[in-house]
Amino acid sequence: MKRALAVVLLLAAVAVTGCGMNGQESILDKDKLVIGVRSDLPSVGFRTSEGGYDGFDVDVARYVAGKLGKEFSFVGVLAADREKVLSSGRADMVLATFTIDQDRKQRVLFAGPYHISYQDILSRKDERIADVRDLEGRRICEVQGSNAAQRVVTERGVAARVVPVRDYAQCLTALKGGQVDAVTTNDVILAGLAEQDGSGLRLNNAQFNEQRTGVGLPKGDVAGCEAVNRAITAMYQDGTAAELLKKWFGKSGLQLGTVAVPQFEGCS
Repeated sequence: MKRALAVVLLLAAVAVTGCGMNGQESILDKDKLVIGVRSDLPSVGFRTSEGGYDGFDVDVARYVAGKLGKEFSFVGVLAADREKVLSSGRADMVLATFTIDQDRKQRVLFAGPYHISYQDILSRKDERIADVRDLEGRRICEVQGSNAAQRVVTERGVAARVVPVRDYAQCLTALKGGQVDAVTTNDVILAGLAEQDGSGLRLNNAQFNEQRTGVGLPKGDVAGCEAVNRAITAMYQDGTAAELLKKWFGKSGLQLGTVAVPQFEGCS
């Protein structure tokens, strides 16, 4: 009798915790999701004059939440905040130019990627910069929480001078004022900055260092990750991904190339 009671209690415990991960609630268990998006990047993720959010990443977030059948709200994040909002529980998902790399994967579970882009270079038109080697000895912005400038130095072996700033607005001010010579990061970020600024800055289309932009989730939510991957696949197959890329970057001069379902990283 005692053994039968123990089995019943064990099964009840499994039923209570089965939807989560080690007692942690999955995004699939929630009726409403809080999604972290950038608030500072034109065409990618930005705060509107009405107080909402818009941009490519924001539209992707809307699509994914819709496919998951979830209500949602947004919280604005800067580059340095992306991991913090997940670990603190302030956000359930993050779609905020979150490049997948091995270091971040120790702390964040990534679905996707939902977009493959390249690192590029934004400069003044009077600067002769054709490729990453031309950054040798030049001053380049590094936004807090981004590793793009360091990748030029460490991965490409280019002895550029890294100038740390808080955000891309400061980067643009420094670039136009001559305090730095170039800004380097994801090409979609640079395309949005250049298009909004309209002062004649040049996107060089240097295209180096593939950038795999993913959806950040709390570690352990494998079921949620797999569901997001299915939503991303549908977004490419039904043509939405191509429409969104054209909507936000079609007039920016960014080379979009072939729009195809990215190869996923896996949810482990």
